[in-house]
Amino acid sequence: MTEQKYAIREYHDVEEIYTKLNKLIRQPLRHIRRDKMQEFMNYFDNQCKRSKELTDEAKKYIPGGVQHNLAFNYPFPLAIEKTEGAYLWDADGNRYIDFLQAGGPTLLGSNYEPVREKVMEMLKSCGPVTGLFHEYELKLAKLINRFMPNVEMFRMLGSGTESVMAAIRAARAYTKKKIVIKVGGAYHGWSDSMVYGLHIPGTGRLEATGIPRGGSVSTKEFFPNSLSSLKRQLILNQLRGGTAAVIVEPLGPESGTRPVPFDFNQKVRELCDEFGALLIFDEVVTGFRVGLGGAQGFFGVKPDLTVFGKCITGGYPMAGGVGGRAEVIQRFAAGIGGIGERAYIGGTLSANPLSCVAGYYSLLEMEKTNAPVIAGRAGDRLAKGLQVIIEKHNLPFVAYNQGSIVHLETSGVMLLDLKNPFRLLRELKPRKHMMEEMGSAYTSQGLITLAGSRMYTSMADTDEVIDDALNKFETVLAACA
Repeated sequence: MTEQKYAIREYHDVEEIYTKLNKLIRQPLRHIRRDKMQEFMNYFDNQCKRSKELTDEAKKYIPGGVQHNLAFNYPFPLAIEKTEGAYLWDADGNRYIDFLQAGGPTLLGSNYEPVREKVMEMLKSCGPVTGLFHEYELKLAKLINRFMPNVEMFRMLGSGTESVMAAIRAARAYTKKKIVIKVGGAYHGWSDSMVYGLHIPGTGRLEATGIPRGGSVSTKEFFPNSLSSLKRQLILNQLRGGTAAVIVEPLGPESGTRPVPFDFNQKVRELCDEFGALLIFDEVVTGFRVGLGGAQGFFGVKPDLTVFGKCITGGYPMAGGVGGRAEVIQRFAAGIGGIGERAYIGGTLSANPLSCVAGYYSLLEMEKTNAPVIAGRAGDRLAKGLQVIIEKHNLPFVAYNQGSIVHLETSGVMLLDLKNPFRLLRELKPRKHMMEEMGSAYTSQGLITLAGSRMYTSMADTDEVIDDALNKFETVLAACA
């Protein structure tokens, strides 16, 4: 077993963070001054003309003009043409510090050369896909097991969404139970059963357009951090045939936007054991980013199943998988147990040579360079610098981090829920629009973030990069009324 080092040097005070967040959403919005906001918006008209041309034309052929959620930015998506290390360049030649990092997986920095060279070497000899077995499938699975011993067996798939679907199917096949419980507000992909309580706790099927009611009839949610709510649901489920699994993001919903106390996952583990449910960790973001041992290694909690996504290949495509206890994962193995006894999953491009080579060498490079820890230190520097700026300008905003995952809450929209439905109805749209404006203002200064409220740091983020970023953030934050 590999001795692990983790990106989180000191776990945050969850009560203190929630005190600040609750104070933020009780106050009136602190918008960017309108004159300054107009200056920031002028950037897009003057400096991003090619991006606008491309995305305007794309709307004729692509719904919304872009193909994936991360690209839906205000006032319009940027067309990116080049990436390297800590930076992105758009179609107009503008350079940005990349705190999106493709949604989290490029911990080494974008387009990392040593991995790129290995991928190109493989493409010359084998090509990206054969439909048959490749040695790197085995090498990647063994490497993941070395870093995460709880992943006794690993089945590679094409995305985090697919991996969650497979994990839930395996849990139901193994336990012979149907109901799955998730934390309200958490995102576990867009499969029928998981578009439930999406983003906002307590909303159930609010976002389930196009999904028959039967698709989520066996999905339940509980409010974030409420172990008593989870236990009540587990007890109630006993009357309905029992709970197959509880699925959590180990840092809390939306990559720790609603952070959990340090002992939360252990207590969920104990409740799962008490009620005979499997525990699924969604480590799509935390796997390898928190440390090569994942959040499960950091917290010292053993899940039955672990879901991986884009982290598994270091940013290369067809990235996902599910691993865990051998007796559960073997439910996927074709031919085991005979017809009708295995959980059916597929994917012609799953575990293709390109993805497996990229994943194998990305993980080796993360180990060799100590990338999770280096990126975590960059996250510490960024979060502390943001806190200084917030205090300097007497703003109600909240900045904190979990290693290389950095949160900057300015509108508090992610903290709304159905416990206060009148506030939700009244404030959801204006708070969401403020978050969009903050994101566009950061972009105008050369900063790419995730929805204007979350940043992922990488090994490429040197002190100089972070300090430059902080100067850019201050330009925006200082403009808030």
